[in-house]
Amino acid sequence: MQLLTVSGSPHLHATQPVHKIMWGVVIALIPAMLVSFWYFGLGAIEVTLVAVLACTLTEYLIARFVLKVEPSLRDGSAVITGLLLAFNVPSSIPWWQLVIGAIFAIAVAKMSFGGLGKNPFNPALAGRVFMLISFPVDMTTWPVPVVNRLVLTDAVTGPTSLGIVKEGIKNGESLTQLASQIPSYMDMFVGGIGGSLGEVSALAILIGGIYMLWKRIITWHIPVSYLLTVLAFTGILWLIDPGIYIDPVFHLLAGGLMLGAVFMATDMATSPMTYSGMLVYGVGCGVLTVLIRVWGAYPEGVSFAILIMNAVTPLINKGFKPKRFGEVIAQ
Repeated sequence: MQLLTVSGSPHLHATQPVHKIMWGVVIALIPAMLVSFWYFGLGAIEVTLVAVLACTLTEYLIARFVLKVEPSLRDGSAVITGLLLAFNVPSSIPWWQLVIGAIFAIAVAKMSFGGLGKNPFNPALAGRVFMLISFPVDMTTWPVPVVNRLVLTDAVTGPTSLGIVKEGIKNGESLTQLASQIPSYMDMFVGGIGGSLGEVSALAILIGGIYMLWKRIITWHIPVSYLLTVLAFTGILWLIDPGIYIDPVFHLLAGGLMLGAVFMATDMATSPMTYSGMLVYGVGCGVLTVLIRVWGAYPEGVSFAILIMNAVTPLINKGFKPKRFGEVIAQ
């Protein structure tokens, strides 16, 4: 007689089922999605629709015809992957490249491991890195916010804030010389800067994060430890030499740090189980992000940092185990 039913993670002590949690994340993503529509127009709408449709269709086909199981699209996880993948690409990305990235995210990074809860790496980030390696030019061509929001093509492009600083320092320019090229911190916080769909407004990301904390979808441990680590690390560098290391506020607001810390590093299936493990995981993400941003080849390090820490998560879980129920009686 089978007394226990073993199912895949995430295993949560919560009053709400998995599908409610997943759709709660979708709701939390709405502010950032609307901001991207406002600033990037029809291009952002097209990218979002293509990514979501490609992810959901890929998951349905694999579940139905390859794994021979009932498709679980109603849990909303494929929609989240599609939205997050869209948030990690420019609005000018060709649709067919986005479809390839979505197929990789679902088929390789998620379904090949058994589906929801069994994937060791965040599917959206895996798809994003795959696209970055496969289509480096299109993935690093960043449209600036459009004036006529009914325009779909021929958007003006420009470098991101991180790209400006990275290239400027590499070419021997000081931060004082680069200051006029960097958007104001208010613009970076509210929105209206170039970049991927999900990094144009830190405020929209924070609104979604507060909603998830309120609904107890996530806890504060990973986002706070991630952001504080970046703040402390970059603050030390800035104090050492403010001529070549930009201040920590810039690092908090620039690029995909807020998006990664709030929505991607907190992925239940790929992050540690215990609070202490989450803190270690967040610190690791923060350290790796700064190392890649400051000394790496790419101006942004969030995606690589989180994927590396995804790989370290089993070791963190082994070292920071939750308390066991009951006692082990010596034989």
